[in-house]
Amino acid sequence: MKLFVGLGNPGGSYARNRHNVGFMAVDAIAAAHGFGPWRAKFQGEIAEGRLGNEKVLLLKPGTYMNLSGDSVRAALQFYKLEPGDVTVFHDELDLAPGRVRVKAGGGHAGHNGLRSIDAHLGPAFTRVRIGIGHPGDKRLVSPYVLGDFAKDEAEWVDDLLRGIADGAPALAGGDSAGFLNAIVRRLPPPDKPKPPSAKKDAPPAAVVQPEPERTALQRLVYRFR
Repeated sequence: MKLFVGLGNPGGSYARNRHNVGFMAVDAIAAAHGFGPWRAKFQGEIAEGRLGNEKVLLLKPGTYMNLSGDSVRAALQFYKLEPGDVTVFHDELDLAPGRVRVKAGGGHAGHNGLRSIDAHLGPAFTRVRIGIGHPGDKRLVSPYVLGDFAKDEAEWVDDLLRGIADGAPALAGGDSAGFLNAIVRRLPPPDKPKPPSAKKDAPPAAVVQPEPERTALQRLVYRFR
């Protein structure tokens, strides 16, 4: 069995926050793959189903972000799983919006949800880092992550969540590359750089006219000129 954990804060007021993109990810997986209904357990909500050949438990901790580890540890102990069986979906400030990376182990980089899980499990779990971008000033981080995705971000967020759901069976089977490729197929290709336009005031290129062919007499005259 695998445990997929989405990080976020419970309650409708947080539902579309950037900080809740982990919740959104596991919701998308549950909906796309016919998981059972969400039900209360382990200080959060769980849904059970299958991804490919793997039985998977989806978990949304209901403890608020900074206590997420309490819920994750309870589920881990109940099912007698190892930290290596756990994959955590979370927002990532240090990745551009829409970029996703998969990483086994590592630090928490100041993310309170990861910090809490690390304190209970150690670092040996897999992270799915979902880029939300950075506001550019650390003083703006808190209102930024606790703010909703903007209306003009809705299209790429929805495409991203569909891609995560598409690739979830590959991720459960240990194929990170297949998971990431599924996301790439859902997202629009990046804009191609436009070729530089010609300068309007640039002088026209010089036209080289071919030299006319001379007769033998002309060549003789030109030689002794």
